[in-house]
Amino acid sequence: MRSVAVTPDGDQIRWVELPGQEPPRVYVHGLGATSPAYFTEVAVDPRLAGRRSLLIDLLGHGISDRPTGFDYTLESHADALAGALTSAGVSGAELIAHSMGGSVAIVLAARHPHLVSRLVLIDANLDPIPRRPGASGSSGIAAYSEQEFLAGGWEEVRDRAGTHWWSTMRLAGREALHRSAYHLTRGTTPTMRELLQELKTPRTFLFPEADGPLPGTDALTEAGVSVVPIPDCGHNVMLDNPEAFTKATAAALTP
Repeated sequence: MRSVAVTPDGDQIRWVELPGQEPPRVYVHGLGATSPAYFTEVAVDPRLAGRRSLLIDLLGHGISDRPTGFDYTLESHADALAGALTSAGVSGAELIAHSMGGSVAIVLAARHPHLVSRLVLIDANLDPIPRRPGASGSSGIAAYSEQEFLAGGWEEVRDRAGTHWWSTMRLAGREALHRSAYHLTRGTTPTMRELLQELKTPRTFLFPEADGPLPGTDALTEAGVSVVPIPDCGHNVMLDNPEAFTKATAAALTP
C-alpha cells in the first residue's frame, strides 16, 4: 500500500500498486466503492497486466483518509487525485474509471490534461441526476440533507444498498459519502458530458447492453468517443462480466 498527503491538513490518498512498465494505468472506483475490490481481478488479467497499475481510492473512500472538512465536489476529488498522481510520478496515464470515478476522471482530464493519455469510462455519470427520496445510488443519498443523513438516513441507505455494496460503502466517511453523492447529482459546469466531448485524448465509454441505447450516443461518437455496449452485466460491468470487460478494455487501450 502506498500513500501521499493531498490536503493542507495532511489527509492521505492511498492505493495498491502493481509493478510494471510505463505508461501507468490508474483504476478509479465509484461512489461508496474501493478500487482494489472492484478492479484487482481484471487488472491482473494477462490482457491488462504488465503495466504499472495504481488501484487508487478517492479521498473519503476505501483505505484513503476521510476528512470531514473536505467538500467532496467532483472538482475537489479530481484535484486531490491529481495531487496523488503527481506525487507518485504519474503522467500520461491510462485511466479506467467506474461510475462516479468516471465523472472524476473526466474532470481530471479537463483540469490536468498532462496526467491523462487515455480514458476508459465504465457506465460513468455524464449528466446531473434528479434527487429522489428512496431511490438507490447517489439520487437517494443526495435526497437527504447532510444532517438527516448523518442522523440516521445512512441506515436507510445501508438497507437499500444490500450487503454487496454496503461491504465497501461502510468504509466511506459518512460526510464523504453524502457530499460525494450530492455533488455527483449536481454535476459540473460545463456538464461532464460536455467536458468529455471536448477532450482530445482517446476515449471509450463502456455501458451495460441491457440498458438499451446510451442517450446521446450520436453526439459522443461524433466527438470521437467510442461507445461500447457490454453484454450480460449490470452497472458493475467489471464484476458482472470480467471477460467481456477485459476484452473491451484491452481493445480500447491498444494504440
